[in-house]
Amino acid sequence: MGAWFTMWMVIGIIVIWSAFTFILKEQEQIILFVFFIFWCYYALKVGRSFFWILWGKELIKINETSLTYKKSIRNYGQAIPYYLENIKKINTYIPKDKSLQSVWETSPWVKGGERIEFQYMGKTVRFARKLEENETKLLFNLITRKIDEKIRKLK
Repeated sequence: MGAWFTMWMVIGIIVIWSAFTFILKEQEQIILFVFFIFWCYYALKVGRSFFWILWGKELIKINETSLTYKKSIRNYGQAIPYYLENIKKINTYIPKDKSLQSVWETSPWVKGGERIEFQYMGKTVRFARKLEENETKLLFNLITRKIDEKIRKLK
């Protein structure tokens, strides 16, 4: 993944260099500009995935009133509290082996692959990225047990 990301950056540098070095016709400039727009988009997507693979982690904290979730790259990220009384329908999602979605989610340039989700005030919140099936089940059981305990204490 690191070599792929580095090569992608080198391509971008060469495109920028060539745009300022060579004398290009208007049509060539337009083609280079359109290519550069697509290059920037994928550089951002792949860069974020690369840094997620290197330093990314998900932090989950369950206290008396809320489940707090933070997607963090190093220490950068925002913790979002979800109040326990508003959390509905906690479930897991594991794609079938050898399905297109399974292959897509295991590819290195994709950050996704969230395995646990719940409904919160009409929105679906997903987390637990790129976990194996047994890890997903263990985390799901732990989270549902802790939430049930905290809700019983509230009532």
